[in-house]
Amino acid sequence: MIINGVTIDETFAEAFPMKATRVIITAHTDQWAWNSARSMTGFATSVIGCGCEADIERKLDPSETPDGRPGYSAMLFAMNKKTLMKQLETRAGQTVLTSPGSALFSGIDGGERIPLGKNLRYFGDGFQTSKLINKNRYWRIPVMDGEFIAEETTGRVNAIGGGNLLVMAETLEAALTASEKAVDAMRTVPNIILPFPGGVVRSGSKVGSKYAALHASTNDAFCPTLKGVTNSQLSPDIESVLEIVIDGLTEQDINNAMRIGIETFCSIGAYNGIKRISAGNYGGKLGPYHFHLREIMQ
Repeated sequence: MIINGVTIDETFAEAFPMKATRVIITAHTDQWAWNSARSMTGFATSVIGCGCEADIERKLDPSETPDGRPGYSAMLFAMNKKTLMKQLETRAGQTVLTSPGSALFSGIDGGERIPLGKNLRYFGDGFQTSKLINKNRYWRIPVMDGEFIAEETTGRVNAIGGGNLLVMAETLEAALTASEKAVDAMRTVPNIILPFPGGVVRSGSKVGSKYAALHASTNDAFCPTLKGVTNSQLSPDIESVLEIVIDGLTEQDINNAMRIGIETFCSIGAYNGIKRISAGNYGGKLGPYHFHLREIMQ
């Protein structure tokens, strides 16, 4: 399959089951809501080393937030419920509770309920109070700028992690410019996050390593400088490869994001240095979700 001179490999992105939640963070101003949301989702690129994968999903208009203030929705993904709960509590306590003027609300109505403000309330040292509104409990925790408002629980749902695209280009500049445009387009899709910095990762990995202590190592087949010393998957004209990783609530969400990403890369075309689109997989051994690139584009 070739679109606008860009070859789409006959391969699939391999993804795996995860657990996910969404929260809504608000504040007096957009800047302070962003500060809190950005801090909460920091250092959360991969479960391999970060415990969870998280990112800001989108900016919210005040008309969309529970308290009518500027806000952001953020999503967290983890491998199991216990880890997700721990990451949510730790991150909320250290980055939302601490942020001036912030409030924290549930972003998912369905699913299993997990603690949000339920445990954070103990920071109030007995001075905290609660109020029940439309069957939802909210905690009012006294802090030095007034009160921190946090909904007691949020929803936890099954989700999928590890959808991905590999873009191969003649130069780093071409690959990065195209990736930035693809990220902007993909972030318009609801229910997904792109957890790596700016949505892009250069250090794509394979499972295993020659060093026993490492669970993952550099994906040498796609490293341009290793063409002559490994079983390279790159042609001579490809000098840069970048990856976009997608976590989503459903298969359809990831499918939609990948299709938009591929369409964006292909619209830029071979004339601007984009040569191939591929995806990372481990022969079906890593996860049960397989997103076939050519099927997505049919």
